[in-house]
Amino acid sequence: MADPTTKASAALPAAARSASSRAMELVASAVALAALLYVFLVAIALFGTAFKLLGSGFSESLIRTTSHPVVGLMIGLLSTSLIQSSSGTTSIVVGMVAGGALTVRGAIPIMMGANLGTTITNTLVAMASLNRRAEFQRAFAGATMHDFFNLLAILVLFPLELSTRYLERSATWLSQHLVGSGGAEFPNPVKDATMPAVHGLQDLLAGPLGLTERATAIAMFAIGLVALFFALAFLTRLLKQLFLSRAEGALTDRLRGGDAVAMLAGLVITVAVQSSSITTSLLVPLIGAGIIPMGPAFAATLGANVGTCVTALLASLAGTPAALTVALVHLLFNLTGIALFYPIPAVRRIPIRLATALARQTARRRVFAVYYIAGVFFVMPLLFVLVDKLLFSH
Repeated sequence: MADPTTKASAALPAAARSASSRAMELVASAVALAALLYVFLVAIALFGTAFKLLGSGFSESLIRTTSHPVVGLMIGLLSTSLIQSSSGTTSIVVGMVAGGALTVRGAIPIMMGANLGTTITNTLVAMASLNRRAEFQRAFAGATMHDFFNLLAILVLFPLELSTRYLERSATWLSQHLVGSGGAEFPNPVKDATMPAVHGLQDLLAGPLGLTERATAIAMFAIGLVALFFALAFLTRLLKQLFLSRAEGALTDRLRGGDAVAMLAGLVITVAVQSSSITTSLLVPLIGAGIIPMGPAFAATLGANVGTCVTALLASLAGTPAALTVALVHLLFNLTGIALFYPIPAVRRIPIRLATALARQTARRRVFAVYYIAGVFFVMPLLFVLVDKLLFSH
């Protein structure tokens, strides 16, 4: 018969090894997280430097391409729909502004379009229950209430911005009070950490590889683009591994705690996983299964909308005061949308009712879901951009 003392003594090293293994995994995850965040910030800095190297002629051409606000809005919608990441689009826009290739005013419509384009992911998630009519109807309503909220926010704030420059002026005021108008006196450790890598790559491309200034700029832009999506993809994957299993249970629990708690949960989880699409895509199957009602899910969605602004704010740390202004525009757009549509219950229910009505019709003829996704996220913006190119480009 085995001695209990021997068993206990054998169990202790095993427990110690298990604790040591978990600690090592945690340290490795923290190192990987820091490395990916650094790659992300270097990618943004690469954009800024590349656009500066391309020169004023390229900048003027690019600004002229997006000078019409409606076209800028559609470019933001189309590009985000294609890459299914508002974080990617807004980070590129921040880099362009930091490099002087795009003005704050020209960037604002693109940021608005990106806010609408990001909703395609959770709408696609709803299609997974297409063969189960009742579940699909609930899931599609839960997904498209995000679409309708962003669309309504654009319908109000887009003309308001064109007539008053409310977002531009508010974000500029905030940026000036946070970092000053020049930015030269403001210490930026992120920029200090990223620029040596950027300058090192620039010297390598222009020196030993012998590329021209224009070729160097294009190569830096391409490398930055690859680095950006690499960092975002693996950041999201790593954060999902660290937080998502806990987040799904936490989200379900918090949604039962009232709308304010649900909104805060949506914000916190989105900041943790760096993707509003993940948060809202978690909600869709829960709504489809009837586990959570539309009201708290809508509140969590709005929280996720605010949480996703963190990526643009991080990107602006590697840029200029103008880049910070654009990131703040993104934040103010979402906060203003919430202030307009959430406090009054009757107004709050408008996106939910529109989504419910659309889902009811789509459940009857489910091919309409395909028409809706293709039309809103791809055909409409593409037609606007093509018409602009054909009629107004010279």
